[in-house]
Amino acid sequence: MSASPVDRQEVVNFGCRLNIAEGEAIRVAVKAAGAQGTIVFNSCAVTDEAVRQARQAVRRALRERPDAEVVVTGCAAELERDAFAAMGARVVPNDAKGLPQSYGGKPAATRALPYAPALSGADHARAFLGVQTGCSHSCTFCATVLARGTARSASVEAVVASARTALARGQREIVLTGVDLASYGDDSGTTLAALVEALLALPVERLRLSSLDPDRIGDALFALLTQEKRVMPHVHLSLQAGDDMVLTRMKRRHRRADAVRLIERLKAARPEIAIGADLIAGFPTEDDGMFANSLALIDDCDIVFGHIFPYSPRAGTPAARMPQVGRGIARERAAMLREANARRRQGWLDAQVGRAASMLVERDGLTGHAGNFAAVTLTAPAAPGTIIDVRLTARDGDRMVATPTQAKDIAA
Repeated sequence: MSASPVDRQEVVNFGCRLNIAEGEAIRVAVKAAGAQGTIVFNSCAVTDEAVRQARQAVRRALRERPDAEVVVTGCAAELERDAFAAMGARVVPNDAKGLPQSYGGKPAATRALPYAPALSGADHARAFLGVQTGCSHSCTFCATVLARGTARSASVEAVVASARTALARGQREIVLTGVDLASYGDDSGTTLAALVEALLALPVERLRLSSLDPDRIGDALFALLTQEKRVMPHVHLSLQAGDDMVLTRMKRRHRRADAVRLIERLKAARPEIAIGADLIAGFPTEDDGMFANSLALIDDCDIVFGHIFPYSPRAGTPAARMPQVGRGIARERAAMLREANARRRQGWLDAQVGRAASMLVERDGLTGHAGNFAAVTLTAPAAPGTIIDVRLTARDGDRMVATPTQAKDIAA
């Protein structure tokens, strides 16, 4: 969760990188509307915990800031509109959250309108660029389609214009994000690979892609991920589970062997690629053997960046009506997955010691990320927002320690 004060206005983002990008559009809209004394909570609904956090934050704001207008938008607000309204908050539909009239008048539904790219603020070293929203799949555990509708993509021209804005203000890495990023262009006759190629025609130095559906990485996108040096060697996959029966009951479009084979191909073509993955523990009907297959996936797919969380039933989804394994078991299994992932990540980081790397320096001048997304702490400060060459000298927990080797970028 992050908050950005704007005069007497405040925007609080929960959840994914897309929400961070859309949060900037909210900030601009609130300012344009002149909505003084307004707090906007841009909520997430990926899990019960995310919704609980949003409810808690809204209640606290209503209690502690009685003089402010409290507004709730985002996925949780879309799914639990009446509950937030009953608290005393004003609810803005997800698709209207970037419009000034939502904060100075009556919000309008906008799903019939083209999706506009969402670009995060200049205060980030990396620019998060939302290019797609919604999802046209029907995974049994996911409430996203209920909250955001079917998949819609921004035009290539609009995305390129937003990328130019980011580059003009000095941001040297762009992170493409979306609810179902790999489906970009399905609604307009283009592809994510075509969008990446259009962006690489700009002087962008680093391009990173957020979570991808493994079923949608075709030849053109595969070639860009493995052959284009400005596309970072870091692939995050929406795997969700490592057991075929669980994947079937989730209505995922890939199977375990597909994931393993894809990652083998990626690493054969570009050995330095780091693998991340979304994984759900304790999906309904998951028994010990099914969970063991998911646990083994950490090593079988060399997952070093796991986004792991216990399953929580989302109202209105088919999985919520399936036999549940219990929240306690789901939490225990999630903890086991995290422990296995931590061991894998630390072993991978240990293997980085002594290597040369380039990193993007964050706002504090001392931390950042290498191209493979390894977190790095510098031994000497460098100019925020620069990309510098470093030597990785040691592992410190889940971070690498690095010495700058590019003197011209070292801050005085």
